[in-house]
Amino acid sequence: MAGVRAVGRAGLVYDLLPKEPELPACIRCVAENPEMRFVVDHIAKPRIAARELEPWESLKRELASYPNVWCKISGMVTEAAMSSWQEDDFRPYVERVLAFYGEDRVLFGSDWPVCLLAVDSYEAVHGLAQNLLSSLSPEPRAKAFGINAQVLYGL
Repeated sequence: MAGVRAVGRAGLVYDLLPKEPELPACIRCVAENPEMRFVVDHIAKPRIAARELEPWESLKRELASYPNVWCKISGMVTEAAMSSWQEDDFRPYVERVLAFYGEDRVLFGSDWPVCLLAVDSYEAVHGLAQNLLSSLSPEPRAKAFGINAQVLYGL
């Protein structure tokens, strides 16, 4: 935990890259460091290919209850059925992330170049995120694609 706290003392954001088994440890870490800012990468790698929501959903809801935690909408394509995923495979996960974190604590991330294992370009991942967030009005969409990252990282 000393390394985590050193990041916080330096005024930096600590990236969390959990899968479901690591989410309880992330929750403890965030609870013990309320003065720090955290961002969960890749929406915490849910089991999209298996179309399973639990326990990811419950754990993500709890993690999102901490106001010092943001979530990157990223890294999803490598968690889906890599050769046959459809846009709608991601929708239940993204909808929950938006519900849990709200429009002020979500941001787009590409997971480039790792995303190239499941898509042929950065543009494909960006387009997928654009489509999945198309129901948002322009202001929340602008937040997800730039403004929230500026706030989170102090840019």
